[in-house]
Amino acid sequence: MNIIDELKSKIKGKDFRIVFPEATEERNLRAVAQLNQEGFIKTVLVGKKGSIEEAASNLHIDLSRSEIVDPATDPNFESTVEAFVKRRKGKATKEDAEKILLDPIYYATMLVYLKRADGLVSGAIHSTADTVRPALQIIKTRPGASRVSGSFLMEKGEQRYLMADCAINIEPDAATLAEIAYQSKQTAELFNIDPKVALLSFSTKGSAKHPLVDKVSEATKLVQQLDPSGHYDGDLQFDAAFVPEVGQLKAPDSKVAGNANVFIFPSLEAGNIGYKMTQRLGGFRALGPILQGLNRPVSDLSRGCSKEDIVEIAAVTATLALMNNEN
Repeated sequence: MNIIDELKSKIKGKDFRIVFPEATEERNLRAVAQLNQEGFIKTVLVGKKGSIEEAASNLHIDLSRSEIVDPATDPNFESTVEAFVKRRKGKATKEDAEKILLDPIYYATMLVYLKRADGLVSGAIHSTADTVRPALQIIKTRPGASRVSGSFLMEKGEQRYLMADCAINIEPDAATLAEIAYQSKQTAELFNIDPKVALLSFSTKGSAKHPLVDKVSEATKLVQQLDPSGHYDGDLQFDAAFVPEVGQLKAPDSKVAGNANVFIFPSLEAGNIGYKMTQRLGGFRALGPILQGLNRPVSDLSRGCSKEDIVEIAAVTATLALMNNEN
């Protein structure tokens, strides 16, 4: 059973409500149609009702199982405006809020914040910033988290790995890397991975001397202090982290070297390149980015996503909601 089938079986019957603010976009509508048919989540579409219904009709898609929320006619609009103004703590007036919340992404984010929906999926036609900015302003980070990061689940047959940060933090410092490592360990557990977390570098155990190596080494110490029961190690080169023989040679006392299944990259540049090489050259399916650290689930799509990608991310988002409910 692949990871998506596992997740669908885990969340089926929980009636999680996932909201889609890009509700007139073809891939989203086709994904929603499939989600309605499979029935493992409930779908909520946000936008102008007439435009959504027209787009669905043109594609011969039945939305009778979806809820459509039009901010302009929603009976809860005024209370949502009031909640937004309160949440923004003086950074938005009532007049500002009334304009901002006509944006489907902002309104959908408020639905999640107010627990009228359990999670949000966006990004097929919007940038990561367009999806993440409202989430940071409204939902914010969960208790104990100071930042958001983005991981990818990489799957090929029975092989399953997690890679981060591949989406958000461009030049993380040691403290940021440590938090990314801890967040990624928690995400890996969600996908039934027993996490062995490698903080990657061009050095293994100080074989090279450079401030960039020192950053990774310091991050390793910080995350080990934060989570003493977890398995973390760095600085590790990828071969030392992944290949048992190399790990034994270069870091013989490590519980992670040669056995790593969670890979923390030292920069967004490295992470983005790394996961895409794994996907394209290695033939792995890349599932994500999975946004880590938010108080409630928001998922960002690639603008090159397919209908199937959206269905899969919806399953991931509902699973993140399940994790939130259990914590």
